[in-house]
Amino acid sequence: MSQTHQDPIYRTSPARTGKMMVIMLGICIAGGAIFFGMWDYWISAPPPVALMGQTEKEAPAQATGKDIPVTLEFVESSDFMTLAFNALPGEPGNNPDIQANVGDKIIFDVINAGKSFHAFGVTAEEEGFSGVFSGSEVASPNNPLKPGESGTSEFVPTEEGVYYYICTVPGHREQGMVGKIVVGPSEGPAEAAAPTGVSHDFSVDFVESSDFMTLAFNALPGEEGHNPSFTVNSGDQVTFTAVNNGKSFHSFGIVSDPEDFGNTLWNSEIASPNNPLKPGESGEVTFTAGAPGTYYYICTVPGHALQGMQGTFTVE
Repeated sequence: MSQTHQDPIYRTSPARTGKMMVIMLGICIAGGAIFFGMWDYWISAPPPVALMGQTEKEAPAQATGKDIPVTLEFVESSDFMTLAFNALPGEPGNNPDIQANVGDKIIFDVINAGKSFHAFGVTAEEEGFSGVFSGSEVASPNNPLKPGESGTSEFVPTEEGVYYYICTVPGHREQGMVGKIVVGPSEGPAEAAAPTGVSHDFSVDFVESSDFMTLAFNALPGEEGHNPSFTVNSGDQVTFTAVNNGKSFHSFGIVSDPEDFGNTLWNSEIASPNNPLKPGESGEVTFTAGAPGTYYYICTVPGHALQGMQGTFTVE
């Protein structure tokens, strides 16, 4: 007697299919609501580059409050075989040595007085054009200063020793565009003055470009009022009001290094990265300006200062 094996046949009804479709649609709607409800969180997340920089960055030197202004000009011999700063070899002022101490701020004003293209930077390397310190660059080999153009940069040495300011265009150092920076031990941090009784009131607005790639205070780059500079005296009382006119989350603080957003000074915080100002919110803080030096006001949300939310706060 033969037996016929039949596989079971599974069937469903239009009603059950409709219910399943409703459930799936509900899941999609709920997921979309959660995602767009946290939109400010997604756009406020720090860029990966910013996070990497924080783990690799060397701790800044304690600022002495001393600024050393230096003016350097790129110059060339008539046959372009010899290059130098300020004067050709054998002439007064050729590639002047710069004397500084750990924690001093060297402020370079660099001018291309030649007929070729040049770029500038500071390195600890005895040869070549690698190892240029971030922040010391003026232009770059791929986008150099043209004749007549100029730029500024800063360098704060963190260790004693000999450093070199150079033209970073390949080959120009070897043709003579190199000078020494001799750095001695720190003379100690500058001391804050006693309260002066003078008060200042400043106001800044957080603003963003439409694509959220560029952030700034008061106005975007190229617009009037972009990242204004503020100057006070040590011991002055300072009040900052910050308004979040953007669509992302922001917070405020004064720091000695704009890349070190976790080290605010003088209890100058308005909100914080963990509890930032939401769009439309504002805050206020009052503090006493500390030791003389050049500082920075920034958005302390990770990555925002690197995207442009930083300005200079000078204490004299």
